[in-house]
Amino acid sequence: MKALEVKDLCKSYGDFSLKNIDFDIETGTVMGLIGSNGAGKTTLIKCILDMVDYTGDIRILGSEINEEVKDKLGILIEDAFISNFINIKETDKIFKNIYSKWDSEYFKELVKRFELPLNKMNSKFSKGMRMKYKIAVALSSRPDFLILDEPTSGLDPVVRDDILDVFLEFMEEENHSILISSHITDDLEKIADYITYIDNGELIFSKEKYDLMENYGIIKCSREELLNIPKDYIVKYRESKYSIEALTNKKIEIKKSYPDIVVDNAHIDEIMVLYKKGEEL
Repeated sequence: MKALEVKDLCKSYGDFSLKNIDFDIETGTVMGLIGSNGAGKTTLIKCILDMVDYTGDIRILGSEINEEVKDKLGILIEDAFISNFINIKETDKIFKNIYSKWDSEYFKELVKRFELPLNKMNSKFSKGMRMKYKIAVALSSRPDFLILDEPTSGLDPVVRDDILDVFLEFMEEENHSILISSHITDDLEKIADYITYIDNGELIFSKEKYDLMENYGIIKCSREELLNIPKDYIVKYRESKYSIEALTNKKIEIKKSYPDIVVDNAHIDEIMVLYKKGEEL
């Protein structure tokens, strides 16, 4: 059973639309969802959670979304279903009546770990504290599948690292899965198994992170050198006044065939930029 299956998903908002999105998430894996602002990541997540109308087919944990499936989900989105006017103690009382597997002891453990105040209304929390609070709620329902929209946004590097460790602990259970949307691609390089990239409502790719890290690279060369490389080795390229940067998905082959050409490892953010701003050869 797959954690998530999305087939032929379409959704229109005025002049923006998601167009025929297809991807899936294997149970026991972490999928990183990337794209620039306005690319459609949050809209995609809202479709998955049945918060907006759409066309296409979405299955979560083998089923269309229903109350039984929702009970197995941990959700963090900007429009989270949490009142702004409750404190930590009240949160525990409320959510133990919502989720069948709500774990009060684990919630208290996370609250302590994240250094959250017990009696302050969450509307008074800082942005970072509020994010940690939402993460604690999402995890304390003891879900099988976490769906997270920008969970480390606004957090300092130390806190981000602590939260990523919590997600990795969650993934120690082989039936657990995560869909995590993030602009912080360094975080995804640390925890993701797969990367799905959408731009302007279109699916650009959905690939294993290992494939991206192992086979993609950034070529730095002259135009003459670029034109000597087979076109099917070049995904996109950008030309500046003094040099050319090209994205390849044949890093190993180019290093063997063109030993004098510089080919650097490609990070996820560099791959995004060249896909977005580069030209086809």
